[in-house]
Amino acid sequence: MQKIRFFLVVLYLISHNLQAQSTTNPHLEAMDAYFTKMVEDWDVPSASIGIVKDGQLVFTGNYGVLEVGENKKPNENTLYAIASNSKAFTTAIIGMLVQEGKLDWNDKVKKYLPYFELYDPWVSDNTTIRDILSHRVGLGTYSGDNIWYKSNLPAKELIKHFKYVPQAYDFRAGYGYSNLMFITAGELIETVTGKSWGTNVKERFLEPLGMDRTISSINDLDSKGNYATPHARKNDQNYAIPWANWDNVAATGGLISSVSDISKWMIFNLNHGIIGKDTLLTKRTRNMVWTPHNNHYVDHTVSNDFNQHFNAYGLGWGLSDYQGRLKVGHTGGYDGMITAITMVPDENLGVVVLTNGPKSPIMAATYYALDKFLGVTTKKDWSADYLKLKNEALKKDTRIADRKKSRVLNTEPIIKPEDFVGKYESKVYGEITIVEKNNELKLEFSHSPLLSATLTHWNYDVWQIHWDHPQAWFSFGTIKIETDNNLNVTGFDFDVPNDDFFFEELKPQKIDK
Repeated sequence: MQKIRFFLVVLYLISHNLQAQSTTNPHLEAMDAYFTKMVEDWDVPSASIGIVKDGQLVFTGNYGVLEVGENKKPNENTLYAIASNSKAFTTAIIGMLVQEGKLDWNDKVKKYLPYFELYDPWVSDNTTIRDILSHRVGLGTYSGDNIWYKSNLPAKELIKHFKYVPQAYDFRAGYGYSNLMFITAGELIETVTGKSWGTNVKERFLEPLGMDRTISSINDLDSKGNYATPHARKNDQNYAIPWANWDNVAATGGLISSVSDISKWMIFNLNHGIIGKDTLLTKRTRNMVWTPHNNHYVDHTVSNDFNQHFNAYGLGWGLSDYQGRLKVGHTGGYDGMITAITMVPDENLGVVVLTNGPKSPIMAATYYALDKFLGVTTKKDWSADYLKLKNEALKKDTRIADRKKSRVLNTEPIIKPEDFVGKYESKVYGEITIVEKNNELKLEFSHSPLLSATLTHWNYDVWQIHWDHPQAWFSFGTIKIETDNNLNVTGFDFDVPNDDFFFEELKPQKIDK
């Protein structure tokens, strides 16, 4: 009888303890229901969400389908492009090279890449590794991205064009998010180690952390299997598009991973660079990448949804405070996929959100999850509020509609096609050609064949661009033929309304008269 009573007491204590835990933890079922509705409301094809707490993956939620019109659903091992979340891996590799005495954070980039040049010789000579990893070199956000986007050139050749990207602000006196500088960092890594960026990532992090499904090339997708399909959007509908090859610029955004694998990466970072008994990243390295190197403006005169007091960029990581706690994270945008990784180190908490559509609730899901795990009491509906803001922004974006409205019909071009067919040189990009094929005018980019397009007359000397391949970031566009006072063709200007790729920077000039 005593044994039975003892057993009952133990059982009660265990049961009571479990019950106590359940009352202090978020309601995961309610969270799952929230995410289910969120994915439906946002009309994103699929989302995979993972939450780590105290060294464990405590929640996984997988919603929607891998491809519209199909029935396959994602799970925690489904692969998505994590895009710019790859940047933290790049800075981690450089941190290890600093630890090994092969680099210093304040080394000049030209010490290793003598061909590295920016808009100014002095700036080129004095740009450090810290500068290129903190977006403070003087280039505007996304400026020059047309150099690498869908290009088949190796990184070294791309870098040789960076000197033509225009200056946006004084050196070290502003912020301009630059994929170009992380391409540079990847080439620096390869130069110093004699191994590709992808090999470095695999050997230094993926293998030690057991991230065996993470890859750095789309060429490995089929061998891994279970991957989501990217989607673009047209007429408020999702449609599948092919995977884009970012292999040559992997250091800025080439990794492809899953909730399961990213959870290991977050746990590793929350454990300050230690895996098991191995310290891969020293305390100095961890502090260096999580220290603000470039501060953003914060309006302290008004309240905000985050109780935020600072906002900055470290090295490969975004830094801010959230409800009185340090928040570390990054987002990523790939052709047809949007992702986010967010950590709250003080709470040993991390959230990863992977989606395969351009209209994506990554931050709504993130803040909802953070609030639940942090015990934040709020009436705010992150999904509904962010969706409203997104829809309002889309409605206000009338750039394409305005251009179509202002079109003058029934005009004839002053400059005939035979006068502007030929080769053009863009200092920023390289050679761009207008040719006639099969009674059609074709626009061809020398090292970006997936940007080829067909041209049709729009009005006057303006011609509409019809992209030959699906494009996730832009749709409508035109070129305007430019001439001198004698009506000799000198070049043409792009007009491709979008927020990510600035075709207007290209300014092609005719090279065969």
